[in-house]
Amino acid sequence: MSTLHEKVAHRFKAGHAKEPRALWADQRARGITDFKPAAVLIAITERERPGMLLLHRPSNMRAHPGQIAFPGGRIDAGETAVEAALREANEELGIDPAAVRVIGTSDRYRTGSGYDITPVLGIVPPDLAIHPNPAEVAQWFEVPVDFVLDPANQMTRAVHFEDRQHQFIEITWSDGRQEHVIWGVTGAILYNLAARLNWHD
Repeated sequence: MSTLHEKVAHRFKAGHAKEPRALWADQRARGITDFKPAAVLIAITERERPGMLLLHRPSNMRAHPGQIAFPGGRIDAGETAVEAALREANEELGIDPAAVRVIGTSDRYRTGSGYDITPVLGIVPPDLAIHPNPAEVAQWFEVPVDFVLDPANQMTRAVHFEDRQHQFIEITWSDGRQEHVIWGVTGAILYNLAARLNWHD
C-alpha cells in the first residue's frame, strides 16, 4: 500500500507537469519590481484523514496581526526556499526539520506587500511535537486537507479598499470550538495548491 508521502508526491508531480486552471494572483502586486523572497511550510500530517498545520498570528504583531498563516518568513542570504521554510517552522512551531519529508516547492505567490513567497510542501508524522513561539504564534491548529483543498470550500469574496474592489479567497472551517477564517495570502496559496494536487479527483 502506498504511503501518504508517495500519494501526495505523485499528485504533486502530476499536477505540476501540466497547466492547471487559472492560478490566483494578487492584483496589487502589479507594478512592484523589488520583491523580498520568502517561504512557507505547508505541513501535511500523516493520518488516515490527513491534516494541515496552520497558525494564528498574535493580534499585536506589526504585520498581518491576527491572521491565519503557514509557518514561514523571509529567506535569509544564502538560504534556499526549503531551508528557510524549515528554519521558520522550527522557530515558530518548534518543528524539527528532520521530521519533515519534503516533497517539493509549488507556485510562487507575489503579494501586494512586496513578498515573493515560495510554498514548500512536506509530510510530518501525526505525533509531531509542537512548541509554539508566543512572540509569533497566538495559537496553532490542524485543518483537514480534504476540506481546505476542496474548491467548493474556497469562496471568492470582495472588499472595497482605497477606492478599488479587491477580490480574495476565503475558507471558513470550524473545529467545533472555534471558527477559523482563512483568507488573504494563505487562502490564495491554498487555492493554487488545490489546482496542483487535485485532491478530490
